[in-house]
This record gives sequence, C-alpha cells and structure tokens, in this order.
Amino acid sequence: MSSQGSLFAPDPDKIPASLDIEIIREAIPNDKADDAFRRLLTEVDWKQEHIKMFGKEIGIPRLTAWYGDPERSYTYSGIALTPLEWTPLLNELRAAVEKIAGHEFNSVLLNLYRDANDSVSWHADDEPDLGREPVIGSLSLGASRRFDFRKKTDHSEKFKSVLNSGDLVVMRGTSQQLWDHQVPKETKGAGPRINLTFRRIL
Repeated sequence: MSSQGSLFAPDPDKIPASLDIEIIREAIPNDKADDAFRRLLTEVDWKQEHIKMFGKEIGIPRLTAWYGDPERSYTYSGIALTPLEWTPLLNELRAAVEKIAGHEFNSVLLNLYRDANDSVSWHADDEPDLGREPVIGSLSLGASRRFDFRKKTDHSEKFKSVLNSGDLVVMRGTSQQLWDHQVPKETKGAGPRINLTFRRIL
C-alpha cells in the first residue's frame, strides 16, 4: 500500500494498515485525462438506472454505463447490467490501468456525477461475481471529488481522500470485505466527474 505523489505535503494519504489500497496520483497525465473526459461524456451510452426503495422506484443520483467482454453481465443493488462492446478509448484506458495495477480486467462500470448533488452511498464491491478478494482499478476524470472509506465493524475508523482528474485507486485483498466506500454529495458546487471502476467478472 502506498501513495505516489500528492497535491499536499508531506503526505495526506495515510492509509490505514488494514485498508489494502494504493493511490496513484496522475496515473493518467493531465492532457490525456482531460481529452478522455471530454470524449467519454459524448461517446458513452449513459443511462439513468432505478432502484426500489420503500416500494417506490427512484432514480439513482448519477448516470451509469457498463462495458465489458461478451457475457460479462453484472448485478448490483438489484440492477442487472448487460455489457456494451468496448470502445477504442475504453480499451486504451483499460490497458493503462492494467499496466499500473498488474491485473487484467474484463469489464468496467462507469459513473457520471453530473454535479455536487450526484453521489454514491456507502457500499462495498463484494458481489459473488467479483470473487472473494477482487482487484478493482478506480480511475477518476474531471472534477475533483472526495472518496471516503469506513471500516464495516467500526464506523469511527475512516479514511478520506480527494481524488483529482487522472488519479487511480487500486483496491485489493480484503478492502471490500472489511471496508465500505462512498462518494458523498458536496456542499459546494462541483463540476461533472466520471469514475471508471475496472474489474474482473469471474
């Protein structure tokens, strides 16, 4: 576990010992990250998914898309996703993330946070399709947003980091078993942000 580079000094990313993640700052250079962000906004088939809460269907507070190898379907929170075919840009980003993470991925979930009101609540990527100790490469593009972790057995133990465009978080080992994570709503205005979580469906 380590953090390479930072916007702060000496090192804001003091990752707890039991949280098996690595933060790679500017994993994608700024110019390439900006270009990828602009292209993904228009090239991706974004959708508004819905979930049932208290007997009512409500739209989740972000737009999503699922791309991957054939037959790599994925289900989370009652939402069943069939993969769209990889685009050249997504394949390029996948190759870059695979090289850094040292792991091969066959699918990616994209989230578009349109403004400060879009978010994802506390959860873990611990679906059976991902295996017991999945490796997930989470790439941020666009506006900076907070990314929070909290230990499942002790919510007072938390880790927070601000992710900027081009930053990559690689989650490994028991990070999904022992910890939840979220992207909270912001109190101040925030521009659009795209997050790509590369994963391997078994």
